Amino acid sequence: MRTILLLFLSNLFMTTAWYWHLKFRETDLWKVILISWLIAFVEYCIAVPANRIGSYSFNAFELKTIQEVVSLAVFVAFAVFYLKEPVRWNYLVGFGLIVLAVYFIFKKW
Repeated sequence: MRTILLLFLSNLFMTTAWYWHLKFRETDLWKVILISWLIAFVEYCIAVPANRIGSYSFNAFELKTIQEVVSLAVFVAFAVFYLKEPVRWNYLVGFGLIVLAVYFIFKKW
């Protein structure tokens, strides 16, 4: 659970680093890059320990899968609440397919 919480927190920072500036298109690109790098540094300081801790319970494929699902969940919330983007039916279908991928990755065959 600690790994998932840390990955969630790190993804909050990374999603912010990558997309916050979309509402500030008048800001110089070099400033946006600098600010984003500073935000991303915090993300790395959280993500690296999350993966190190998680490696005791999950293999690399499982860790990456968890990270992608958390990343997608954080992004959806960010896009809806911060960027005011709508969620369309085809996005939900795509997310459903990702959930199916998670099933196959974590299923013990």
